[in-house]
Amino acid sequence: MDTPSFLLQIALILVTARLAAELAAWARMPRVFGELAAGVVLGPSLLGWIEVNAVIQVLAEIGIILLLFEVGLETDVGRLLRAGGRSTLVAVTGFVVPFVLGFYLSRDFFGLSLLVSLFIAGTLTATSIGITVRILTDLGRQNSPEGQVVLGAAVLDDILGVILLAVLFDFSASGQVDPGKAGKVVMLVLGFFLLAPLAARALSTLIRYFHEISDAPGVVPVLLVSLVLAFAGLAHAIGAPQLLGGFAAGLAVSRRFFLPFAVSLRVDTAFGEHMHEQMRPVIQLFTPIFFVMVGLSIDLSLVDWGSAFIWTFSLSVAAVAILGKLVSGLLIPGSRYTRVVIGMAMVPRGEIGLIFAEIGRASGIFEADVHAALVLVIAYTTLLAPFWIKLYYRWYGHHMEEC
Repeated sequence: MDTPSFLLQIALILVTARLAAELAAWARMPRVFGELAAGVVLGPSLLGWIEVNAVIQVLAEIGIILLLFEVGLETDVGRLLRAGGRSTLVAVTGFVVPFVLGFYLSRDFFGLSLLVSLFIAGTLTATSIGITVRILTDLGRQNSPEGQVVLGAAVLDDILGVILLAVLFDFSASGQVDPGKAGKVVMLVLGFFLLAPLAARALSTLIRYFHEISDAPGVVPVLLVSLVLAFAGLAHAIGAPQLLGGFAAGLAVSRRFFLPFAVSLRVDTAFGEHMHEQMRPVIQLFTPIFFVMVGLSIDLSLVDWGSAFIWTFSLSVAAVAILGKLVSGLLIPGSRYTRVVIGMAMVPRGEIGLIFAEIGRASGIFEADVHAALVLVIAYTTLLAPFWIKLYYRWYGHHMEEC
């Protein structure tokens, strides 16, 4: 694509995303729904004006990485640690139940092959941390008790998804599973989370030093963006999701930083606020590109709307996908209202589900009808979840505040 056309596309994405987000807010819907809908409208599903390309993907990746950096900045680490047990239970249950139900449905009910059934089941395990966090942020619940449980569970879900993807790749290539490769991924991710925040904390001290001695504007955002992207690249290099690098960097430079083994250091609250204010415009510029790209990636024009199989299969799989995540919230202790909304917040598949579906299609594992049905499932969970969650908070939010 020539440069002028690409620049016009980026301008169209930014303006349309902003207008759609404002329209969604006016209609009392989460802003993220407007941004997702903007992608569906601009993409191959409707107008077909914009197709996802490598540059848009890179800008979208930067957007989700910066969003997770902001989430890390605003996270109450103490509360996140206290929610660790519940987050782990939600993540593991929300991973295992959809996988088992999805595999059984695909293999025994629809008679699909072993490898296809495994990839379908793997697609259902994902939770889109970016979409989930944005929904809770739009509702002002990202730092609530249920928000911290969901955040921790979504992070663990991403790690489990990476491990599962490595295992399925190995199985599709060799017909067997190598536990050593999965164990290596686990150890690398754990090592990253232990060591990366320490390095980020040290580098944030340097950022403050340069901020104090430099008269040039923009020192803080330039150095912080460089830090975040470097940690995202490091996370990817060791086999972890890139967005976890941004999250780890955000935790490390937040107002209160916790070292491993429960040792804590207080940081300068005023400078932490200054960093956040400096980064907010950059984050708000890039993150809409990510959500628009998710909408662009959903090509509803490929769906054979007259196919009985697509409707039967997609609705059955969607029911399993939603039920599996709802169960994950119901198993933890606490108010039933809080448990239900935790399960609901884990439902959106978004970009993670699309990655699984696209890998299955590109590698020849999924036939066209199976891939189209999975795209529909991802569309159901991604586009409708903001409605469910907002309505639930409107009707039952006061019960959660009392509990």
